This record gives sequence, C-alpha cells and structure tokens, in this order.
Amino acid sequence: MEGQEEEAASTPEDAPEGEAAGTTEGEGPAETTSESSAESPPESAAEEVTVVESEEGVATVVESEDATDPSPDVGLFPETEPIPRPEVSVEGEPGPRQRWIELATSADHKDIGRILIGTAVGSLFLAAVLLVLLRLQLAVPENGFLEPVTFDRLLSLYGATAIFFFVLPLFFGLFYYLIPLMIGSRGTALPRLGQVGMWLILLGGVLLYSTILYTPPEAGINPLPPLSELAFTSNNGVDAWIAGVGLATLGYILITVDLLVTIRHLRAPGMAWRRTPVLVWTAAVVSWLFAVIGPIFLAAATMLMIDRRLGGGFFTGGAGGAPLLWQHLSYIFFAGVYALTAISALGVATEVIQTFTGRRSPDRRVIFGSMVAIAVMGTLAWGQNMYTAPIPIGTKYFAMFMAIGLIVPFGLIYNSLIRAVSKADFHMRAPLRYAMGALSFGSIGLLVELSQSTIAVGTQLQQTYDAWAATHFAMIGFGLFGGLAAISYWYPKMTGRMLNEDRARKSFWLVVAGTVIAVVPLFGAGVEGQVTDAFRFAEGEGVSAYNLIATLGTLLLFLGIVLTIGNLIRSRVEEPLAPPDPWLGETLEWLALSPPPPHNFDELPDVRSEVPLTDIREVLTQMDRDRDHEARETEPVA
Repeated sequence: MEGQEEEAASTPEDAPEGEAAGTTEGEGPAETTSESSAESPPESAAEEVTVVESEEGVATVVESEDATDPSPDVGLFPETEPIPRPEVSVEGEPGPRQRWIELATSADHKDIGRILIGTAVGSLFLAAVLLVLLRLQLAVPENGFLEPVTFDRLLSLYGATAIFFFVLPLFFGLFYYLIPLMIGSRGTALPRLGQVGMWLILLGGVLLYSTILYTPPEAGINPLPPLSELAFTSNNGVDAWIAGVGLATLGYILITVDLLVTIRHLRAPGMAWRRTPVLVWTAAVVSWLFAVIGPIFLAAATMLMIDRRLGGGFFTGGAGGAPLLWQHLSYIFFAGVYALTAISALGVATEVIQTFTGRRSPDRRVIFGSMVAIAVMGTLAWGQNMYTAPIPIGTKYFAMFMAIGLIVPFGLIYNSLIRAVSKADFHMRAPLRYAMGALSFGSIGLLVELSQSTIAVGTQLQQTYDAWAATHFAMIGFGLFGGLAAISYWYPKMTGRMLNEDRARKSFWLVVAGTVIAVVPLFGAGVEGQVTDAFRFAEGEGVSAYNLIATLGTLLLFLGIVLTIGNLIRSRVEEPLAPPDPWLGETLEWLALSPPPPHNFDELPDVRSEVPLTDIREVLTQMDRDRDHEARETEPVA
C-alpha cells in the first residue's frame, strides 16, 4: 500500500494519456485489474475497478454495480463520475394513446367542456324520445298505449333528463370551454375540481338511467312528499332519482366554484370587470346563482333520502316535519334554474347579435345589472308555483310582485338587443337565426308566465297544461334555441370545421314549426281544465283535438332535433376547415386557433378595451401600413 501511494505521488500531472494509465504507446491492448482491494480495509473490500485500454490507447474506467466512487488506493486512474444507469429502456417513442383515454384522464377545460356539451346533446335526443312516448299516450282519449306506472316512470325520467342532463350541462359546458379563452387564460384555476365535477355529472346520469334495468323512478318530475315516501313508492326508484340528480348537482357546484375562481383571478392583463365580454359576466352571474340554489337542492335531496331510509321526518307531517318544506326548497331550485337558463340564453344572444350586426351595445352596464336582477328576482318568485298551497297570503303576494317585476330587467335587455338588430344590416346565418328564435319563443313564454303570475289567474291555471305550455315555451326558447345558437356560433372554434348552413336552416324551421304545433294547442287544453301528469283523458272533456295536434307537432319537433344533431355530426367530418376567426368576432377566443391548442394562447394578450381583438387587428393593420411606407421611402428613384 505505501509503495503504491509513493508511486502514484511521483506520477506527473501532465503526463501523456497512455503513461498516466501505466501504459505506453505501441503496446497491444492490455487489461489491468486493481488488486488493492485485497489489501484495503474490510469496508472498502467491495469496491472493484477495472481499466480497459482500447486500440487507440485510451483508458476507460469501468465500475462494478457496487462501486460508487473510484478506489482511493488507485492513484494511477483519472477521477470519473459514476456511470448513470437508465431507469427505463425502450425502443422508439411510445405510441399515442386512444382519444377516449385522453378525454377520460384530461383536466383540460376544453376536453371537459366537450364532454359536457356532448352529454347535453345526447340527453336532448333522449328527452325528445321520452316526450314523443308521453305524447303518443295522450294522442287520443282513453288510450292504452302505456300503462299508468310506465307513464309515470317516463315522466320522471323526462323531467330529470331535460333539466339536469340537458339544460345544465349544455350551458355549463359552454361556459367551461369558452370562459378561459375569452378572458385570455391558459386554463382554469382548479382543473382537477372541474374534472371531478364532470365525472360526478356523468355518474349521476348513468345511475339514473341504469334504473331501466330494474325499477325506474315513478314519482313524477318533482317527487313531492308524501307521494315519494316509502308508504306510496316502496321500490328503489326514488332513491335512484335522488342519488342521480344529487351527484349531478354536486358536480355542477364544483364546476361553478372553478369558474368563479377562474374569472376572479385569471383574467388577462388589463381586463377589468368593465371590459369583460358579456358572456363572461353571464357565466359569473349564473355561477353565483347556482352556488346558492345548488346546495339548497342538495340539502333537500339528502333530507328526502334520510326520510325514506332512516325515518328522519323532515317532510313527514306526523313526525313533526312538513311536506310543504320540500316544495319550498325544490321550487327555489327550479325557479333558479329557470332564471339561469334565461340569463344564459340572453348572454349568448347578445354575443351573437353584436358579432353579426357589428354594433356593440351601448348599454353594457344595463345588461349586466339586468342579469343580476333576473337572477335575484326570478329565484325569489318561487312561490308563484305554490298559489294553491296552504301558505300565508303575504308569501303569495311577495312572489307575485317578484314575478311581475321581472318585466323590467327582461325589457331592458330585449330593448337593447332589438335596437342593435333594427339599426344594422346583416346576413342571416345559423347562429343569428337560432338567437332570434331564442328571443322570440322566450318572449312568448315570458308573456304567458307574466299573465299567470297574478294570484287570480295562477290559481285557476296552476297544474294545468296551460302552465305546462308556458314553461315549455320559455324553456324551449331559452334552453333549446339559445343552446343551439351557442353551439352553432362557437362550432368552428370547438371543432375546427364550419357548420353546414343549408342543413342548419332546414332543421331550424322544422324545430320552429314543431314547437309551435306541439305547444300552442296545449294552451287551449289547459283552459279547458286538462291537468298535467295524468296518463289519459276522457272522451267528453273537449281536449281531443288539442292533444292530437300537439302529438303531431311533437313528432315534427323530434324530427327537427334529429336533423339538427345529425348536422352537428356530419359537419364534423364533411365540412371545410374553419379559420381561427370565421365571424370576425371581437373577443379573445377568436384569437386562438380552431380548435385551440392545450395551452390556448402562445402569448397572453394585453387587453386595452372592450373589443380586444379589434384592437389587435388595428395594430396589425397599422404595422402593415408602416412597413409599406418604409419600403416606398427606401426604394431607389430611377
């Protein structure tokens, strides 16, 4: 050991490479193994170093698996780092995953938005099928097409599908897809929260429709106690309804939280609240509204489940509860969803009309304030649905004043949109056509609802097909036409393809004709006294013609919906590619590619006004002019 250390110390630091390794040039390949490990202390006995010299005379140090540092006793070898060992060894790059796996595991707001919108479109088809079956049963008097229990089960599925799995996922899916793009953000603030919310919604829908395999719910659109108690419905259908819509409601609550945090904290530089697009303000109002009414309904559903399975007594009169409590809690939720749908459709119509008319509304603050008023007053008018219930007369008058007062905020928004359309030249396209349909049918439903807001008229027509027709006119107008206006307007952005205009026009008029023929006759049936949720009517009630016409109109409406969905599917593969900004919009989502990349924007935009994309176009145009001017000045004179 001592002799080797002295020999290592006498080796010059600048010796040639071959000499430093203890070899000379010209010699053949040699292999030398250090034997110092035999003389070293026991703790270093596991270290082994091997030197292999190549034909060029270059020494290579090879360490065993147990060696982590060069042996301190070998001074002839250069100091080297341990050779890294790869953790994974594959041949070539891994192949791409299937699209459905990427969607299932993605937390990207665009993927989640697509899934929710796709769920809404599929639920629209299911709701249309259920409505056709219900109307076929009511086409003629004393019809035996469906059994009473089957009719009740289809009615229960129809109500839950139309509200929880069509209207809500449609607008929340649109908001979740578009809002980060419109505020100049690369994503949402809490993406995993939105992903969990999406899966809860899907799980709720699967749980609800899985009841077809055993016992579907049969307590109607709104399972009112005591009819929903075990004494009347002893099967598990109501429990499945509670679990399905409860999971979906919880999912929407999580998505609203993500939307609110995103809008509050991730707006682009310079985008103050006064500069936010109308749809961003709409999403904020709708999210706050659902953040209030969602937990209320979730608590009511939980109490109903406790009553059924644990004997809680919240809605049981004999146990100290009150069946009216469920009516109050559930109607607060349904009135809020009604206002939510109207606000969302009006926000979409405002964006579409501003783009296609080229006229920005000068009443932005009025529109913003009106949306807040609709959210508050529309929810507080829940007592309008309880005029025949034994509640204090003051509560009824309060609900009546709130419902009648809604004419002011709705009138202000309609006045602003009508002025924009009447003073502009525009080319009618599918988004504008659906937006005008939403305003038209929604206004008819609102006018009839206004007439029924008075206690005298509402008491006479409540629970009749007149009230059913008014609600469906408004919900089809705002929900169906407003939703289709949004889908057709942002279809190029979401899919990268243009929507077929010819098929969209034909399906639009079919839906219009079907809605009018299916709903208008039911006003007459309601005046004659035909009640809702009844599986048949008698011959001499004087409503046979009304119901037959309404059934034919429902079939026409179903055909229009099928053609509309088919156009959305076919355009995805048949139509030409869409540019980033096919409508010459003025909001930031049109700055991104179509469809947008995962990170949305390569550079975050700097917002200077309410029309950021117009500002960007003006800057680019001025840059082109300056470049042309400089080129002309530097051009030599002949």
